[in-house]
Parts: sequence; structure tokens; C-alpha cells
Amino acid sequence: MRTRTKIVLLVIVACVLSILIYERIDMVKPVEETEDMLVHQENLEKEFTTTEENTIDNPKIIVNPYEISPLTALILFETRDLTAPTVTIVGEDESTTFTKTFTPNKKHVLPIYGLYPDRNNEVIITLNGEDYTFHIQTDPLPDDFALPTNVTANKEELDQELYFVTPSSQGYTAAYDINGDVRWYLTENMIWDVQRLRNGNIMLSSNRLINPPYYTTGLVEMDLTGKIYYEYVLPGGYHHDVYELENGNLLVASNDFDSGTVEDYIVEIERDTGNIVKRIDLKEILPMDEGKNLMATDYDWFHNNSVWYDSDTNSITLSGRHQDAVVNIDYNSLEINWIVGSHDGWSEEYQKYFLDPIGDDFEWQWAQHAAMILPNGDLFVFDNGNNRSKTEEDSVKASDNYSRGVIYHINTIDKTIEQVWEYGKDRGSEFYSPYISDVDYLEEDHYLIHSGGINTVDGKPGNEPAGLENVDSMNSITTEVKNDEVIFEMNLPTNLYRAEKMDLYSNSVFKLGAGSRLGNMGETEQDGTTKSVLFAKKINDEYKKHDIQITKETDRLVVTGTFQRGDEVEIILDSIFDKKAYQLVVSKHPYTAMCVDVFTEEETENGISVTKYINSENISGKKYIYIKINGTIYDTNQYVIF
Repeated sequence: MRTRTKIVLLVIVACVLSILIYERIDMVKPVEETEDMLVHQENLEKEFTTTEENTIDNPKIIVNPYEISPLTALILFETRDLTAPTVTIVGEDESTTFTKTFTPNKKHVLPIYGLYPDRNNEVIITLNGEDYTFHIQTDPLPDDFALPTNVTANKEELDQELYFVTPSSQGYTAAYDINGDVRWYLTENMIWDVQRLRNGNIMLSSNRLINPPYYTTGLVEMDLTGKIYYEYVLPGGYHHDVYELENGNLLVASNDFDSGTVEDYIVEIERDTGNIVKRIDLKEILPMDEGKNLMATDYDWFHNNSVWYDSDTNSITLSGRHQDAVVNIDYNSLEINWIVGSHDGWSEEYQKYFLDPIGDDFEWQWAQHAAMILPNGDLFVFDNGNNRSKTEEDSVKASDNYSRGVIYHINTIDKTIEQVWEYGKDRGSEFYSPYISDVDYLEEDHYLIHSGGINTVDGKPGNEPAGLENVDSMNSITTEVKNDEVIFEMNLPTNLYRAEKMDLYSNSVFKLGAGSRLGNMGETEQDGTTKSVLFAKKINDEYKKHDIQITKETDRLVVTGTFQRGDEVEIILDSIFDKKAYQLVVSKHPYTAMCVDVFTEEETENGISVTKYINSENISGKKYIYIKINGTIYDTNQYVIF
């Protein structure tokens, strides 16, 4: 009986402790949950597609339908018969007036692109030979929007395509017409390369970070209204560049964070599932300690900033900024085919891959970006030109330097390389961009050269990314060259990562319906050491000074706070039968290539703003949240449900 009594008492005590510790109904609150963008867009669609009889005489017009693309709209109406409406967005002139004819339908949901900001835009719908005119009012641009300081346009040589740019420093992902007027932009930080997919949609980065300073959770496939059809997430995140393969799969510049290095990892994502079907680790292909330039670090030794697949040779071409090397690799065997760049600093083992220059006017590229293979097999790159040397003593000063677009002809039989075209050298330091930038092939003898990272420090040309210096001015120059003549140029007073020339509508087909999230970010490693939270303290002033914010996204917990270097911080997720502990590392890597700083939190006298992301993978149930700071455990009085 005594034994039974003891057991009963122990059970009662355990139950009481459980109630006191884990249920504290009057104190413990759920963490704030941010609305998932895909769910938010689905809810918006439900609102504007409610049953309502709208005709062409009284259509429903929704401006900025997905709340991230202010210069777009949807026009909804029904017709009795199958009809193919034509939409005309009236511009300043013929060159900036856009027309699109849609496929025949009875229920019409027409995406309207290319509206002007702060204007009562005129939009004409032609239906069965009759014109119906509507006016769509848009809001002004944000105060910090970058507007051109100079536009030069030979309209006789230009078409109606727009110039799409993505920000590196202050700015927005946006599109400008040939007059320099803004005709599209996003209010979310969706960055890196913006490219047109074969189905007519565009691809950009997601708007969420997975790791500082700029590694995003993945990519989004969207149309210009801002509607997301697919979001792809992956454990190593996404940076710089993506390539759509012929089978539709995506070749993505990613990371293997567990390896302790970044920007040296490429994955192929299956388009329909988001599954990773191929992994390429450059540490297994290239030496990490050879060919280094002055910007290389152990953490960021290669800094791959472009991915290009060539079907003729079944090879991928990568751009290693920190080795001044463009590397071509067989996609099946992953054997090196060739390397373009200065031979300096490379061992005998790798010299066999380098090409020998021919021609009197040949120059190597340095810290290059946007390497691509042209239809004729030539190599086209943006030669940033950083230092034009791998050593300090031979470095060229920014004020004496230049950047350029350059095309090389490669003879893989003779192992030679010849410079066949360039643009930008003659412009000197005014065109010098020590980071980012882009080149694009439009057609034979017709190119786009984007010097995106021009800046000055104390009135002199800068030699570092704007995010790493106290710059006093920024500029980007986007130049279109046809038959060696400049037919368009636009200056924007900010630094812009890339520029692409694309039309508004292409072959994209707007579709209603919920977007899908594919792939996963993997399981977050448990690297904390705390075993017990029994003596956790209540929140006090010491805790509050760290300005800790805890939120829940659909697929992860996000914890942000401000701490001093050297602080030891853990996040503890506790439940009756399970405890998980994660370190929040308070440090900054010595970045030498802050390509994008739109996400960056500056370090202040109060410390560094840092964030820990804890993915939902392999976590379930209700978890109480504790934070351990320099040995003291605090009860946040919050819980999260995975």
C-alpha cells in the first residue's frame, strides 16, 4: 500500500509540475505568426474572384492585385461568346505604348502591365472591333526610388522591350522603358538575377533570408502582377544566378553551409518537385588555395557569381570572382574542360587547363561576372577589372582602372583564346565597377553591358562594394550596343546587380489558383548544450536590452536580437519529452564581396543584429521557448507550434 501511495503522490506531483511549468495559461502566449505570402495571395484571389456579374461595360478592376507590384492591375469581366480581347496600355509615344491580345475566353482575367506611377493611366480594351476605354489610377513612387539621371535613346534602332534591374544597394527590382520612365516594380526584396523563363514567367529570389548577408531561402516563379506560382526552397539557399535547363530543371548557385565555406556549390532542382537531383561541390574539383586574388578568404575562396549551361558541349560555365577564373566543367563527369584567366598563382597540376592567349590586343579579365557562352561558342563576360593583378604591388588604382564587356574566342583543340570584342575600356574609371554587373547577348553584334557598381569615396573612384565602404555617390550605367554603336544608355544613381532587356507580356499566361512551395530547407542542426530550463529567469531589463523578436513563418521559427561580439546565445525549444537547443552565433564573416546589401543590418554601438532560423523539418508539436544569454536562461513566456 505504501508503494502504491508513493506512486500516486508522484503522479500527482508530476501532473502539478506539468501544469505549472508547461501550461501557465495566463502567462504563456503563442509567438506571432507572419502570414505566408502564398496563403496571403490565395486569400486575396478569393476576395476579388467572388461571384459577381461583371461585363465589359462594368468590369472589376483591381490595382496591385497581389500587393507587391503597384504598377499592375487585373481587369475581370465575362462575355457571352468566346472572344479574344486586345489590351492597349497607352504610353507617352508609340515606342512606349504596349499592346497584348489574349486567347479567346468567356471569363476574362486580364493582367495589365506597364502602368505609369502617380497617373490616371489610360487602358483600352478592344473587343469584337469595339474599343472600351478605362482609367486606372496608381500611387506615386516611394520617396527613395532611383530615377534616371541621364537617358540616351536612338528610338529608330530600339524596340518596345524594357530594361529590368535588380538592386544591390538602395533600390527596387524595377523596369524602365526607353524614355527612362518606371513601368514596373516590386515592393519586396526579390533580387539577384531576373530572367524570363520559357513559359513566359519570370524568376527571382525569394524575399526571405536563410543566412547573412544575402543568401535567400530559394527562388520564386512569378508573373509581373507579383503572383507567385512556385516557390523553391533548398537547404543551401540561393545566391547570384540560376539557369533553366532544357528539361525545365533549375541549375542553382547555392551553398553547403555545413562545409564552412560559401558560394562554391551548385545544385540541380527538379522543376516539378523541388527535389535536388544533382550536387556539384567545387571544393572537390578546384583547389581552394590557388589563384587567389586580394579579395579571397578561406570562407569565400571562389565566389561563384554565375551559372551557365551549354547544350552543345554539355558543360557548365562558372565565374569565380576570387580566383579571377572562368571555369568550364563537363556536366556529366565534372571534369574540368578549360579555365580562362591569368595563370599566375596556379600550380603545374592545373596549368594544363588554362588557355594560351593569342593576338596583340589581348587582356585577361579580373574578378569577372555574368560569364555566358554565346551561340557561336564564344565566351562573353563582364570584366570588372579589380586591381588587374593578384598582388598588391602590381595593383592598378581605381582612378586608373576600367571595366568592360569582353568576348573571347576559344579554340579547345589548340587550347588558345583570342579577344574578339570589347566595350567600356575607353571610358576609363567612369565606367569602373569593382563588383556586380552584367552582360547579355541580344543578337549577333547586339549586346547589353551593365556596369552596375560604380561608386566614389571622397570624390574618387571606389575600389570596394558600396556595402563595405562609406561611399559618397553611387551610379550604374546600362548601355545597349548594336554594331558598335550605343543605341541606348541609362544612368541610375544607385548600384544595381544586373540588368536584363525583356518585353512586358512575352508568352506568359496568367492563371488563378494557389501557389505551391516545393523542396525544403532541411533540418537545422542542434548545436546547443543546455539540458535543463528548470531555473529559468523571468524577462528583465538585461534581457530586454537585446531587443529580441520571435516570429513564426510557415516553415520555420525566426529569432532576431542585438548582441555584442563574443556573447554566447542559445535558443531552447522545450516540451515535456523533448528538448532542442540551437546556438545563435554572434559574429560577422570578413566579407570582401558584399554583392547585395539590401538585407544588411549595420553594426552599431549596441551590437550586431543577428538572426537564427530554425526550420520546421523534423520538429513537431508545441515547444516552449527559452533564450540563454551568457549562461543565464530566460523564459520568454512564449510557445510555438510546429
